Amino acid sequence: MALERVNIELYIYTGTSGVYTDTDLKYTLSKEKLSSENNIIIEIAQLVRDYIDQDFNNNYLSSTVWVTLIAQYIDKDTGLEYPSNGTQSFTYLAFDGFGYYEDEINPTLSQHALYTSNYIYIPEGENGKFPIFAEGVGKVNVGGSDTQITDSGNSSQKIQYITVPDDSGTLTVYDTDDTTVLKTVNVVSICEPKYTPYKVTFVNKFGAYQDIYFFKKTVETFNAEDQVYKRNNINTSTVTYATNKGQQQRYNVNAITSLSANTGFVNEDFTSAIEEMFLAENVWIRYEGKTLPIIPKSKSFVQKSSVNDKLINYTVDFEFAFNKINNVR
Repeated sequence: MALERVNIELYIYTGTSGVYTDTDLKYTLSKEKLSSENNIIIEIAQLVRDYIDQDFNNNYLSSTVWVTLIAQYIDKDTGLEYPSNGTQSFTYLAFDGFGYYEDEINPTLSQHALYTSNYIYIPEGENGKFPIFAEGVGKVNVGGSDTQITDSGNSSQKIQYITVPDDSGTLTVYDTDDTTVLKTVNVVSICEPKYTPYKVTFVNKFGAYQDIYFFKKTVETFNAEDQVYKRNNINTSTVTYATNKGQQQRYNVNAITSLSANTGFVNEDFTSAIEEMFLAENVWIRYEGKTLPIIPKSKSFVQKSSVNDKLINYTVDFEFAFNKINNVR
């Protein structure tokens, strides 16, 4: 007896682990084993990612899904299940995150704090949000006050966002034993009397929403685009033309608005947050009372350090992900 191929049913759903229906069947796959190989490899990450919807509207919801994979192994000689009753079931919790190349294949990302940096900057008088993975955290201490973390098993609360007042000082994440410290983050309150701070939110490497405030000078510009045609403005009845009508006429006029924003001075450790924002596919800005999609226009990232740059400020250019004139049809 020898393995010939594997048939896969892939269920993707929200709610409770293992509770799915026929409507949650998203893919059926089949792959044969190459004669030169001893196993069969099937990559499902990109397939699952199509069903993780990043729909942020300043609401910080858990964006995870359950994935149940049912694999049926088929014998080369008999065409029957191999071995007898050769079916296995696997269930995973999927995040829309990523690993770096040096993390090697299929890296295990954070199982507790879904936040890389050891610093969080919050405008004076406001609250920040800190993402944690409910399964791996017992409690979070914010400014001396404990928040106990409970995990109901539902995908809707696997990623939880802890409210962080600007005057907290520190935030400490504890293991499920409530005593082992997993991560400590410095909470820095920023008083900015001159400029308006803008909150930029992005999906970080752990698949959680993370905020970066740009505290200093922000400049708004836009580049207009158009097309021009030459028109005939002669009145054939009078064989004259009106001088208030031009020969050149614009049409298809529109523009994209851009922002150039500055973080203000940050710790060198905060560079990791800026880097993840540059690599994010989904980015939003809180702008004039609305949550609006933006795209990092800057494509070149220069990593700064206290040794080379003394005080570290990042300037990032963004553009809004929509036209200035509404042409949605």
